[in-house]
Amino acid sequence: MLKHSTIQLLRFHFSLFLLPVYLFALSQLDRIDWVDAVTVFFILHVLVYPSSNGYNSYMDRDETPIGGLAKPLRPTKQLFYVTIIMDIIAIGLSMVISIYFAMGVLLYILASRAYSYRGIRLKKFPLTGYLIVIIFQGALTFFLSYHGSSVDKTLQIPFWPALASSFLIGGYYPLTQIYQHEEDLKDGVVTISYKLGKKGTFVFCGIVFALATAAMFFTFDERGQLQFFFIFAVCMLPMIFFFMQWMVRTWKDQTKADFKNSLRMNLLASGCTTICFLILIIMKGFE
Repeated sequence: MLKHSTIQLLRFHFSLFLLPVYLFALSQLDRIDWVDAVTVFFILHVLVYPSSNGYNSYMDRDETPIGGLAKPLRPTKQLFYVTIIMDIIAIGLSMVISIYFAMGVLLYILASRAYSYRGIRLKKFPLTGYLIVIIFQGALTFFLSYHGSSVDKTLQIPFWPALASSFLIGGYYPLTQIYQHEEDLKDGVVTISYKLGKKGTFVFCGIVFALATAAMFFTFDERGQLQFFFIFAVCMLPMIFFFMQWMVRTWKDQTKADFKNSLRMNLLASGCTTICFLILIIMKGFE
């Protein structure tokens, strides 16, 4: 019987924040193997991401708000064992897709563990921790979704969409750290947001999101689909409006850099991009 703390700390709902990269990959495929696409979704969003969340919570033992949870419960040993079982199932099921997909999933799991494991703890290094997150949750996840959902299991991954995926993650990830500088420091973790400061975090994220927007432009320009870029730009407007509003309020009063606003930003970023890529997938279906 799974304990309530175990279910909570796996944070299944938080996996939906990473849904846009998967949908973006599908939107870039000319032909989709829908059976494999559903399998890829299950492996990533029901097994790999929750397992990574749970392992991170087991190592951190947070007592203050964390991604998607205002009041995290105390983890038990059961959580650790559940994450191991989920990883084994994920790797085994990945073999059904392809050996390359399984290797990518294994690489993601190993990087996730190195990020959180106290014997290595890559998250305590600001730049290294940041790069690990944006590369593995961005470009690698794009590869896994694109390759795994393709009919021919192609290894020819388009450059600009993969780069855009990492920039999209990198454009909001530091904002998920902005309210927990003190708690992270107590645990020996120096985040990129702490290094940048609260004002600097907003400036940095704005620059990275601008790079993501440029990469998205090149993505659609290369395919002669600039109308899709304009759809992306329009879909991002609510997120950009909130970002600017939050930035101005935080620069006046740094207590506004709190969990509630960070969560709202996360919800808007994932929500806007999810809607955008769903629209693109539907439009491609009518081509």
